[in-house]
Amino acid sequence: MATALNCCLSSSCFSLQSKLNSLSLKTNINSSSSYAFKTLSFSSNLSHNLFSKGNLSFSTVTPKPIHRSFVVCEAAPKKKADSAAKRARQAEKRRVYHKAKKSEVKTRMRKVLEALDVLRKKPDAAAEEIFPIEKLIAEAYSVIDKAVKVGSLHRNTGARRKSRLARRKKAIEIHHGWYAPAPAENAA
Repeated sequence: MATALNCCLSSSCFSLQSKLNSLSLKTNINSSSSYAFKTLSFSSNLSHNLFSKGNLSFSTVTPKPIHRSFVVCEAAPKKKADSAAKRARQAEKRRVYHKAKKSEVKTRMRKVLEALDVLRKKPDAAAEEIFPIEKLIAEAYSVIDKAVKVGSLHRNTGARRKSRLARRKKAIEIHHGWYAPAPAENAA
């Protein structure tokens, strides 16, 4: 009669023989004789990783003509390792955090660019109307610098976005005549 032993082991597969020997697994093939479990062998297609990550189930199988018992060892992998699940949770937290930072940067830039477009379309704009826009630009710079600091944006991306705002502001000032670029010196 065959008996089954189902167990979940987290240790390596190579220490299973000593653990099973200590259990003194015995099967009754005939009514009067009993055989002790002696050897444990694994097929070559099973790897050590399968045993360390999953559940192991053991069952003894007794063939009809031979007076020897065999152990069938099967590995059932878990759904996901604990460390992998934690990394997935951390990655999702970082994704949401960085997405919020990037969204804030885009919103601040859009507000500055819209204000600059409105100022550009005004034919009778005064030079003092640039001051509230400069305040918006300073806030956008601050948000961009913080996003670079925490790693949501690459530093070159942050520099490019700040440069884009500064160039657009300078173009508006040149357009209205509030800023005159210095003449280029001839290197003769």
